Order: sequence, then C-alpha cells, then structure tokens
Amino acid sequence: MEVREPVDAVAPPAPLARWDRAAPVVGWLGAAGTLAVVAGTAVLDAATPEAARAATESGLGWEIGLSGVLLAVPGALLLGRAPRNAVSWVVAGTALFWALDGLASSWLLYALESDPPLPGASFAFWFVQRFGAWLLLGLPLLLLLYPDGRLPRGGWRTVSLVALGCAALLPLLVVTLPVAILDRRAGQPLPEVFRGLELDPTSLPVPEAVALPLLQLAWPLGAVGILLPLAVVVHRLRAASGEDRRRMRWLLWAGVVDALVMLGALLFPTTTVSYDLALAVGLTGLAVTVGILRPRAVDIDRLLGRTLVYGGLAVGVVVLDLLVLGTAGLLLDDRFDERNALLVTLLVVAVGYVPLRAALWRIVRRWVLGERADPYRVVSGLAERLERSDDADQQLMAVAAAVAEAFRSPYVGVEVASVGGGRLLAEHGERPAAVQSLPIAYRGEEVGRLLLPERGVRAQLLTRDERLLADVVRQAAAAARAGSLAAELQASREQLVAAREEERRRLRRDLHDGLGPSLGAVVLRIDTARNLAADRPQEADAVLRRARDDVAAALADVRRLVHDLRPPALDDLGLTGAVRQQAERVLPPAVDTTITADDDGELPAAVEVAAYRIASEALANVARHARATRVGVALVRDDGALVVTVADDGVGIAPDAPAGVGLVSLRERAAELGGSCTVECPAGGGTVVRAVLPVGGARG
Repeated sequence: MEVREPVDAVAPPAPLARWDRAAPVVGWLGAAGTLAVVAGTAVLDAATPEAARAATESGLGWEIGLSGVLLAVPGALLLGRAPRNAVSWVVAGTALFWALDGLASSWLLYALESDPPLPGASFAFWFVQRFGAWLLLGLPLLLLLYPDGRLPRGGWRTVSLVALGCAALLPLLVVTLPVAILDRRAGQPLPEVFRGLELDPTSLPVPEAVALPLLQLAWPLGAVGILLPLAVVVHRLRAASGEDRRRMRWLLWAGVVDALVMLGALLFPTTTVSYDLALAVGLTGLAVTVGILRPRAVDIDRLLGRTLVYGGLAVGVVVLDLLVLGTAGLLLDDRFDERNALLVTLLVVAVGYVPLRAALWRIVRRWVLGERADPYRVVSGLAERLERSDDADQQLMAVAAAVAEAFRSPYVGVEVASVGGGRLLAEHGERPAAVQSLPIAYRGEEVGRLLLPERGVRAQLLTRDERLLADVVRQAAAAARAGSLAAELQASREQLVAAREEERRRLRRDLHDGLGPSLGAVVLRIDTARNLAADRPQEADAVLRRARDDVAAALADVRRLVHDLRPPALDDLGLTGAVRQQAERVLPPAVDTTITADDDGELPAAVEVAAYRIASEALANVARHARATRVGVALVRDDGALVVTVADDGVGIAPDAPAGVGLVSLRERAAELGGSCTVECPAGGGTVVRAVLPVGGARG
C-alpha cells in the first residue's frame, strides 16, 4: 500500500526562495525587453525624417538607448546570481530606463510628423522632458548601495539619505513644476512643434516666486548628491578588507576609466557624446558585475595600477604631442603654405620628438612606479648590493635601500633577530607614525620583519607588487639568515674557545690542587718509611699504609677526571654495553628494561659521548619521576644519523610542568652536534625521549 503525506504537511516555499528562483527569469526577460525596445527605437529613427530632428535639435533615440543595451546583460547576470542585492535591480532597472527613454524620444519625433500627432506623443514628451530626469538618481544609488546592496551603517547612513534627498530634489521639481517656469529657468524657449501637446500633466500650481529659488537651489544640491556618495565610496574603500576591498577596487577602476573616457571626449570633441557616455556606462556596469559576482576573475590590483599609470601617461603623451605639433605649426606656418607647413611639422616631430618619447615614457613610468615595473632589475640589483656588503648591518641596509628604491617608498625598515635574543634594525628614510609589518621567513621560520608605511598612495601594494616583494624578501631572509648564522658561528667559536680554556683551567686546578699534593704527600711518606724501616719497622709499615690510602685517593681523582672527559665504559663495553650498564645501575630491578641497538661501531667520539649522556639522563629521570614498569632504549642508525630513543610507560610529564635542568641539558647536548632532541608524552601514557645526532655531519 502506498503511503502519502498530508498535503498540508509540506511547507510552502518561502517567499524569498520563490523570488530567488523567479529573479533570473525576470532579469533575462528584462534584458530581452531592453534589446527589443532599442531595436524598435532604431526602426522609428530610420522612419523619422532628418528635418524633424533638426527642428527639435534632437538626436537619435537608439543612441540614448545604447547605454541600456550595454547594461542589459550585466543586469541580467546580477539578477541571476545575486537577486537579493539591491545593486542588481538598480543596474537592470537603469538599463530598461535608458531604453525606454530612447524609445520615448524617437516616438515623440515620429508621432509629431502626423497631423494631428499620433497617440502617446504627450506621454512621450512628458517621459523624455520630465520623468527622464530621474535617470540622474541611478549613479548616486549605485555608489551608495555597492557592493552589498545596503546603505552604510552609523552616521554614514544619514549622509547617504541626505545625498539621496539632494539628488532627488531636481528630478522632483522637473516633474512637478510647470514647463513655462522650467523654460524661463533654462533660458531656452520650447520648440513650437511641442506647443500642441499636453505639457503639464503632473505639474502643480507652484508660484514662480517659490519655484525659481527652488530650482536655483536644486542645481548645487544635485552636485552635493554626487559628492556625498563619492565620500561614502571613499569611506567604504578605506574601511574594507579582504574580498570587500577587492570589490571596492572594481568600482574605483570603473571611476578611473570613466574619467579617462570623459577626458578623451574633452580632448577630442566630436558629435558622438552619446557613444562616450554609453561606453562609460557600459564599463561601469561591467565593473560592478564582475566586482559582485567574480571579484577574483581578473587581478584588479594589477588592472587598476596599469589603468592609472598607462592611462595617465597616454593622456600626457597625447597632450604633449598636440603641444609639439601646435608649436611647430605656429613657428612654420608663416613661411610655408598649409600643406608644406604640415609636412615639415610632421618631419620635425618624427625626427626630433618621437625617438625621445619612448625614453620619456620610461622615465615617467619609473618615476611613478619606481623599479617595480622591472622585477628582474630589482632582484638583480639587490643581489649586487648584497655581494658588495661585508657584514650583517650593511646587508640589511642594502635590503632596505633596494625595497625603498623599487617601490618608491619614503620609509623602509628591516628588522631581524640578532645573537643574544636582541633585534637588529636597519632603516631607510624617516619612520612615519604608523607602519605595517610584513614577516621575513626563512625555511618556515620567521627571522625578522619588513616595515613599510601604513598610509599613503605608495603604501598600497598591488598583487603584482606583493609577488615582487616576496621575491625580494626571500633574498632578504637569506641574507638575514646568513648574517645571523655567521654571528652565531662566531659566538659558537668564542664559546668553544672559552669552554676549552675553562676546561683546561679546571683540569689544571684539579691536578695542581688535588692530585699534585696527594702524590707529593705519598713521596714524603715513602721517604719517611724508608728512614724508619731499619730501626722502627712497625712505624714504617703504618706510614706505608697511609701512603697507600693517599695513592688510592689519588687514583679515585684520576678516575673521576677521566670519567668527566669520557666515560670509561664506552671504551670498555661500547655504547650499547655502557647504556645497558647504566640502566642496570640506575633502574630498580623490578623495571623491565629492553635495549635494542644497531652495530654502533665507527661512531665519532663526540656522538658516542652525547648519546651516552642523553640516555643516562633520560634513564635517571625515569628512575626519579616516571614510576614506570617498562623501559625501552633504542640506538638506531637512520639516514646518516644516530637516533637515541628512551620510552617508558610511566606517569608522563604534566603539560604545565616547567622544563628542568635535565630536559634542557638533553636538548643542549643534541644541539651541540647540530642535532635535535624532543620529549613527548603520547596519548597512551608514558614519556618518549628521542634524540637525532648527526654522524659525521651527514644530517642536521
């Protein structure tokens, strides 16, 4: 039998979820509608005589709708992928708005060709001349809502609302004030062809004495409505981090490109202003779409940097070209006719200026970017500086100078660890109040840090700059590590010399103060016994017994000195036998002891002594603290090293227990040979001491 759940047991889909599924369809239908509207607009433009456009000083409607075409696909993509983001609706709605505005403009001219005008002419006039002013609100909305579709929080939300109010005042007045007042304010009378239309369907009876001051106020407030959103964008860009900062950089790139497009339109004025505007609008829509949906699709840092540098340089070169051409033309125009003057001017420019322009480009680019534009030059230059540096201080200064020159930074600091736990700092330039720190690592170990200014234009590192800086820092780390190792080596040499002299002093003191007097006393007692032997043999025998005791004590001192230098058991029993003897000596008989070893022949003397001392100290710790029942000692050759392992099943070591002298000495003995020693407490209990001692320098 089939079991069915009750119909009311299935919860209806949430409204937001249902809308999320519908939004992509709405987006692509809107995009298709926008394209269809612009196509219809082009048909109307083709059917409208050119004289009608000349009479009204109107342009082609499809040129107005071109901005909508370029925004249609970005709007559909945004609605399909981010339907809950208000920016998606702003982009898609603006696309349709541009298309409808172009259609209304074309229909208005086409309808006026009939007598009487075709239906909808008055509505088309109202849409173009009055309602179309609301297009001005699209840019502030986009700036305030990007990238998450919400207004900023706190005091900046109030700023955003004020900005929207300022931007909305002029469109509101255009829709509600009579056309006669708007014409007087503009200073241009309305063309006669529009006089027969219904011009004021939404106008309110506002007195002219009130309307004109409001219009006078609306224009500067409209500028405020653009400047305040720009301030909000700057605030968000400075406060953003991570992915949000990358998204904000896409909007910044759109602003830079739009500025370059408009600057190009000013330098080369043509009648294609609509194309320039459409290009700027389309690039903005593209940047917003990529910034929201795929901010990592392109390296925006690199794209932004190249756009700023090469766009600015291109504009500068074009301006300079025009100045050179204009100057040459002015100087030669009086001597030649127009054609010859142009030819001579071009010849002068080609021979004298063009070869210098490439060099000028390189100089300006290096001045703007520093040496970072040529990564090979930066790395090779640093290598040369390091080769010319003798000590660690000079090497650090070379690194700081190279980074400062490469990134045009007013301050660079290189700080590394020095011998004795101190820090060595090399600085280039004057240190600012706030700096950012970048770690300098060598083989996974942090050996220092690189200090750069936290604020300022040159403090912003692009992704490309970070990669170059990583290459430089690797060389800095190697230089810092080499300097540190050289200092440590010198310190180790000094310690070895000092330890050798201290050991010699101790041996001299022990021999001079201990063994020497003892042997001297033995000589005196023997001489005394010889003198007493003939006459008083019993007293001579007593003196000889005391001499024997002195010799035994001296022999014990000799054995102690010999044992301190090298345990005799190593020579008598070998490393394995010496460790076994030591285990039998320090561990109670109840402890089950297992010793496994490879053939330990041909071990260096220093390795034998270190292995014996480490094993002895570990066994002594087991006897004193572990309360173990089993102990295992392993002496194994592994990859050119002797691995000493002492494991027990005792109580282990508390996590918060401080390291005692014994544990510290284990690590120090291993470190003296370039090895390592670890003390671990496995989850199953007990303690494992593991020392890796290189044999013949094969392993560190």
